[in-house]
Amino acid sequence: MDKIYVAALQMVPGIGNRRLMKLIAFFGDARQAWQAGRSDLVACLDEATCHNLIGIRQKLDILALAEKWQEQGIRLSLLTDPDYPALLKPTFNPPLLLYYRGELPADNNSMAIVGGRRASAYGLNAAQMLGSELAAAGVCVVSGAARGVDTAAHRGALTKGRTIAVLGCGVDVSYPPENRDLLDRIAGQGAVISEYPPGTSPHPSFFPARNRIISGLSRGIVVIEAAERSGALITVEHALDEGRDVFAVPGSIFSAISKGCHNLIKQGAKLIDCTGDIFEEYQWSNSGTGAKAGELDLQPDEFAVYEQLSFDKPISLDEIVAATDLTVSAIAYIVLQLELRGLVAEHGSQYYVRTKGGI
Repeated sequence: MDKIYVAALQMVPGIGNRRLMKLIAFFGDARQAWQAGRSDLVACLDEATCHNLIGIRQKLDILALAEKWQEQGIRLSLLTDPDYPALLKPTFNPPLLLYYRGELPADNNSMAIVGGRRASAYGLNAAQMLGSELAAAGVCVVSGAARGVDTAAHRGALTKGRTIAVLGCGVDVSYPPENRDLLDRIAGQGAVISEYPPGTSPHPSFFPARNRIISGLSRGIVVIEAAERSGALITVEHALDEGRDVFAVPGSIFSAISKGCHNLIKQGAKLIDCTGDIFEEYQWSNSGTGAKAGELDLQPDEFAVYEQLSFDKPISLDEIVAATDLTVSAIAYIVLQLELRGLVAEHGSQYYVRTKGGI
């Protein structure tokens, strides 16, 4: 029950982690701090913060709040709890309280995959492939549920195993909005985590802070299509500060969105082009990472269409028609079936690529 009082105290403007820990140390626990009188509170807080606390205390029904969160499937984990993620606990400035939906990781086999929001077909495919194959090997994939690389990594992981999304808003807030269903799926096969109370709207200042949690939850971090000033590089900085491994997927030398990755490689990050490069660092088994291309069990017409597609260059429907003897309607049907099997993805209006997530 003490956790709900910690959460309530965190909602008070002017009370951050340091002041909160000071309050708990002074009063013995969060409940006593929450219920303390003004004369006792002024020993720890300035007048304005003391006024804020008393004002919120008069309006907030603690028991009703706890019941509401329980109904929403929102759970809390204190830094001192045994279920608090072991990798995150010893990092610099770990959240005193985590809010989450789903199940927190019970082991340390976690890898982060981060990258650009405006990813190319190549970057999305790389993220989905790595996410899928890491999850198939029992590794939990950690990312930030942002558009682009993050979303692709989560989707890949969901086809095979566990994944964790760390948000820069409340765990009951869908951001970006189109990822509402994805976040619900993640909560069912892993966890959606935040240090911000439920109901908190996303704010630009929250995302750099949440990146330390992505890094802290992970043994290492994989960077895909990060530009020179990409926000993903903030996660890398946290990883280096905590002594975590950094891996980078190379891109085209002409691609501005891979400049950040190339700089990391120059500075000593390990270049990777498959999950085997990661597995060898930790002596993880890569068994069960999916079927090979020759085992896709495609019909002749399906293979004819699939063969025209690339993993990194989107091909239009018209180009497929020109390269085969099939009609437009037949190709459209085949492409739809391949999409449903996770072998093909649309990248722009009627442009298609192969996807590694289904392999």
